[in-house]
Amino acid sequence: MAEGELHESDRGLLIVYTGSGKGKTTAAMGLALRAAGYGKQVLVIQFVKTWFTGEKGGFEHLPNVEFIQAGKGFYKILGDKLPETEHVEAAIAALELAAKKMASGKYDVVVLDEIIGSVTGGLLPLEAVLELVDAKPPQVDLVLTGHNGLDLTPLIERADLVTEMRKIKHPYDAGILARKTIDY
Repeated sequence: MAEGELHESDRGLLIVYTGSGKGKTTAAMGLALRAAGYGKQVLVIQFVKTWFTGEKGGFEHLPNVEFIQAGKGFYKILGDKLPETEHVEAAIAALELAAKKMASGKYDVVVLDEIIGSVTGGLLPLEAVLELVDAKPPQVDLVLTGHNGLDLTPLIERADLVTEMRKIKHPYDAGILARKTIDY
C-alpha cells in the first residue's frame, strides 16, 4: 500500500437508510452517537427539521458533534404554508453547506438527515447529491436518510450499505400521534 492510501477497512462508507418505515433518523443518530463515543468528529445536518428534537438536545452538549438544522420544516405536509421556493432555497443552501463542511477535513462522520426526501420531494436534483457523494473524502463515512431512496438507482449503486425501513405496524394507524422520545 502506497503512503497516504487508506487500508480498505479504513475507507469511509456511503450509508443509506431509506424506506417508508420509522427508524431512518434513529439509525443514523445511533451511528453518529457511536462515532462520537469513539472520539470521532461528527457533523449532522437536518434538511427538513426546524423544531427541537431529542436528537438535537442530546447532541448539542457533545464537544465533537456539530448539529445543524437547515430546513424550513416539512414540505407539503402537516400544514406547510411556505412557498416552494423557500424550501428549495433552504435545501440548496444545506447541500452547499454540507459539501463545504465535508470537504474541510474536520469530520470523520457526516449525517445528512432527510436529504433523500429532499431529492424525492423535488427540492434538490439527484445530480447535485451525487456530486456531493462523489466528492466525499475517502476517509469520511457519509450517512444519508429519507423516504423513497430505493427509487434513486445511481445513489443506491454508489452506496456501501443500504437499509430499507419498512412499516409492519405503526401507532399512528391506531390514532396515536407522534410522541417525544419515540418520534422526535
